Amino acid sequence: MLSTKEQPETDLQFQFYGLTLRCPRCGAPLPAEPAMSYRACDSCSFQLLRRDGIWRALPAEREQYYAQFVADYERIRTAEGRGSESSSYYLALPYRDLSEKNSLQWTIRRRTYEYFLDHILPEILATGGAGARVLDAGAGNGWFSYRLAMMGLRPVAVDLLVNQQDGLGAARHFEEHLPTMFPRFQAESTHLPFGPALFDAVIFNASLHYAENYTATLLEALRCLKAGGMIVVADSPWYSKEASGERMVAERQAAFLSRYGTRSDSIRSQEFLTDERLDDLEVQLGLRWRRHTPSYGVRWAMRPWIARLRGRREPARFRIYTARKLA
Repeated sequence: MLSTKEQPETDLQFQFYGLTLRCPRCGAPLPAEPAMSYRACDSCSFQLLRRDGIWRALPAEREQYYAQFVADYERIRTAEGRGSESSSYYLALPYRDLSEKNSLQWTIRRRTYEYFLDHILPEILATGGAGARVLDAGAGNGWFSYRLAMMGLRPVAVDLLVNQQDGLGAARHFEEHLPTMFPRFQAESTHLPFGPALFDAVIFNASLHYAENYTATLLEALRCLKAGGMIVVADSPWYSKEASGERMVAERQAAFLSRYGTRSDSIRSQEFLTDERLDDLEVQLGLRWRRHTPSYGVRWAMRPWIARLRGRREPARFRIYTARKLA
């Protein structure tokens, strides 16, 4: 028998994480061959390949569908100064933005994360145990999965982006700090490459608002969630009125066009949350949302009042929403 250090990384990952896979194109089960770096679907011939440490679960036709969105998004994120060549940048997240280019945003992420640790993680551990399996949906560079893995949980990171600055490729900076690297999958949120009822929690950390369809995305998350498991939606912008969110989208697209030469609207993302949208999702999906309100400081709390006094559009607010899968 091979020692732990001699076993292939794919073998270790699948033993430790206990993942079952299904074809993201047709939904058929994929063969369980832990040490292999690919899976071939017997039904539609799709090949799930592992390249640069990332499982590529995006069929060619869907990769083409997202190509313009990914190109625009990566260009804008690069211009905003996202990512670094230094591992210390990624290891410091979310507590510090060592680049100092997006410090306000990371201050919000840090406070959300601290609230999650104090108030939500204990509920996940109470049902899933110390090694709870967590799907990090829209994982970006993987900092959240890294933090969960350091605590002994079993995160699985999913994102469309695989670049080495701001996408799943950037998670390479965490590998030497973990006994077993968490699995990474390039996939879309409505066609996840996982078997049913695998995860104790599915977490959308600053990512749900990129979904084209909230209902389809959450239905797929629920399929992969165990009964009693938790959906967590964090750091997606919330507005009290639909019109406010629509104004935000128009303003942002105009700003992107002016600065970067693209409106970045090739994919019609949902962009924001409202109470009405959340209520509709409760009815459609049989969920019961719990609202959590982390503190982001007095100045942040005063922003809606200041905007009203100055006759401006209401600013986005951030909450955390959680819901349990009943059956």
